[in-house]
Amino acid sequence: MMRAVLVMNNRAGTLDGRPELPGQIEDALRESGFDLRIIGEDAAPDMGGRIDAAVAAARDLPAPLVIVGGGDGTVCGAAGKLAGTGIALGILPLGTLNVLARDLGMPLDPLEAARALAGAETKRIDIGEVNGEIFTCQAVLGLPNRFARLRQANRRTPGIAARMRTILGTLRAFGRPPLSLNLVWTDRPGAPPASKHVRARALSVVNNPYEEALGSFFHRPRLDTGLLAVHRPKRFGLFWSLVMLVAMGLGLWRRTEEVEHFLTSELTIESRRPNLRVSTDGEIRMLSTPLRFQLHPRALCVLALAPVAEADRVARTETLTA
Repeated sequence: MMRAVLVMNNRAGTLDGRPELPGQIEDALRESGFDLRIIGEDAAPDMGGRIDAAVAAARDLPAPLVIVGGGDGTVCGAAGKLAGTGIALGILPLGTLNVLARDLGMPLDPLEAARALAGAETKRIDIGEVNGEIFTCQAVLGLPNRFARLRQANRRTPGIAARMRTILGTLRAFGRPPLSLNLVWTDRPGAPPASKHVRARALSVVNNPYEEALGSFFHRPRLDTGLLAVHRPKRFGLFWSLVMLVAMGLGLWRRTEEVEHFLTSELTIESRRPNLRVSTDGEIRMLSTPLRFQLHPRALCVLALAPVAEADRVARTETLTA
């Protein structure tokens, strides 16, 4: 019998209209061999407090494990509290994108994921940080954040009026001037820093590079390379986005001249603006400039399914024998 602490975000999108699902998830975990301690809403008024309670409870377990049910933002919040503790994180995907869960090979159906966790293997992955904020997937600046705020402001208001506000707000956003940024980074440890001034409508900093392969969309085959991947589209708009999706599907996106990209372990973004909006795993925050990005190699212990864990072992073997 495996002992674990379970905490779920009851406001996660997958749970909307499915009040029976949390109980079904608990049953699936128990049937798979888990002895659970449940951290419910009575433990703390907010999700951050409940995650703190889960971490504290897990410290007493012989093989500490916290199973978190939620979307990318919830998982990111848990990762920030578990990094460096040695406590393993198991993920039940309950959000919209579930990026980290996908990259760890987890089924996207929460009940299937609950059953799969019992057969998962432990591995260590990198986490990113910008000005003290953790991200497991990516940090984004520019127009995507404005679009996300527009959707969030209007999604709870049904009808044509809300849709029109979103469309008009999006069109106005394209008329705003691009961000004026100075990027400073190093190509490798010990190398002199490089710098470049750019004007960007969007810029993303990804924790470990995306794969370039046929049919691969925003997939990271490895999560322990110790590298941040920086992407700046030279143009940004609806047509450009469609072109890039086709290029990604064909495995050709890195070869296009439409996107500037480079790899680094540290990045500083300078701006004349005192603050910039940054989305970390979907959570938008206003951060003071300069923005200082860094990577914490293999800082987070997670449960991954066998194909991902096997790829990790092969990569380590190749590194040792190279």
